[in-house]
Amino acid sequence: MKFKSKLASGLVIAGLSIMMSTSAFAWNEGGGEKDEAMHLTPDLENGREVYEVCSACHYPEGWGTEDGTFPQLAGQYRAVLIKQLADIRERNRDNPTMYPFALPESIGDAQALADVVEYISTLPMNPDNGKGQWAEGTAEFTQGKKLYDDNCVKCHGDHGQGDKVKFYPRIEGQHYKYMLRQFEWIRDGKRRNANPDMVKQIKAFSDKDMQMVINYVSRIKVDKKDLAPSKDWKNPDFD
Repeated sequence: MKFKSKLASGLVIAGLSIMMSTSAFAWNEGGGEKDEAMHLTPDLENGREVYEVCSACHYPEGWGTEDGTFPQLAGQYRAVLIKQLADIRERNRDNPTMYPFALPESIGDAQALADVVEYISTLPMNPDNGKGQWAEGTAEFTQGKKLYDDNCVKCHGDHGQGDKVKFYPRIEGQHYKYMLRQFEWIRDGKRRNANPDMVKQIKAFSDKDMQMVINYVSRIKVDKKDLAPSKDWKNPDFD
């Protein structure tokens, strides 16, 4: 299958102009498209077709960008991806750039959500994700690990593996700059679909604390079985 970018400038402009609701946090309410998609049997072939839209920004490999503009999707839990897509479509998560590409008229209904995340789940992760500035052995790395152990392990696990049953995302292997931006938005109350327990847990973090803990997470070693064979790997579906 040939890779064809479906970026449309008109959709981007429209997406940027959308005014999202400023309602209170809505972390993980039951019902709606999320629950529907979670219980559908995915069609992998259709998921591959749907992902062609996503690949314009997240790239065919699902690795996003090291500068944090777009997150790595490869390796993320199906439940987490469905929840985030449904939240964006329902305007419960503000993402005006992505919004027009996530709409039913762009990628399809709840079945399409189930299909595309199933396809994403087959993609190996980037073995060279974007990392923070402090290497293992520095004081900042050590303090970041302590902050993680004291504040993050309960939900995100001892190596950033998250919890697919509870919709806690896998954060190991994610790009540093993307995680840093999301952490700041959650801390400062700018991400409306954030888990309110996390908002409370990190509200006292200074900017330096935030940088150190995310630096540590960005340097957690991912199991080799989940990684692509090299940073130069290309998704054969889009050759």
